[in-house]
Amino acid sequence: MLTETLVLLTAGVFVIAVLYSSVGHAGASGYIAVMSLLSLAPAVIKPTALALNILVASIATAQFLSAGHFSWRLFWPFALLAVPFAFVGGYVSLPDAGFKILVGVVLLYSAVRLVLQGSVERPAREPSMGFALAAGAGIGLLSGLTGTGGGIFLTPLLLFMGWARPKSAAAVSALFILLNSTAGLLGNVSSTKSIPTFVLPLLIAAGIGGAIGSYLGSRSFDSTTIKRLLAAVLLIAGIKLLFT
Repeated sequence: MLTETLVLLTAGVFVIAVLYSSVGHAGASGYIAVMSLLSLAPAVIKPTALALNILVASIATAQFLSAGHFSWRLFWPFALLAVPFAFVGGYVSLPDAGFKILVGVVLLYSAVRLVLQGSVERPAREPSMGFALAAGAGIGLLSGLTGTGGGIFLTPLLLFMGWARPKSAAAVSALFILLNSTAGLLGNVSSTKSIPTFVLPLLIAAGIGGAIGSYLGSRSFDSTTIKRLLAAVLLIAGIKLLFT
């Protein structure tokens, strides 16, 4: 990889980690967006995004747990089937064209949800067990296939269905992302027997950014403007993947 490309990628990862971790996400869709804009190969994008996700999600989980926002009762029905399905998704390697289409759609979806999500807050109620298990399995499979942790799907679902308030949704999503990303990366490495060699500086940047963002987000931060900025990046990257 060219030095200029690595510098740009490292800077992008830092910014994405700060922004995403502030809302309980690890940033995979943002990392994928940056790597796509820099024209990295799909075979490199997926494991790199998952590795970065694991680190940032670990930090975000610790921050939101310490702030008292986590709900085990809400978390486990979604996570139970998500983790094994994320491993399956990580093991499967899609053709380049299929990967670009699927991830492009995911990025565009993420952009739309970030804009629409706004600051919705409803009284929390519990999801049905059957729906939570099925949704978790589907999100887990998609997260493994695309190299994301699934938070971009779980958080909007929890908020719009009124199953969690924003900070609780962020806390649940952080641990959900951590487990799915770990399972997805294990599945990918089991299949490919390799991991990108340039990931170390990206992990350092993501770790610093994740610590900053998750600390601010777990205690005080208005995320509406951030979500709109992120949506713009995701929109550009999604269009690039789908139409180039």
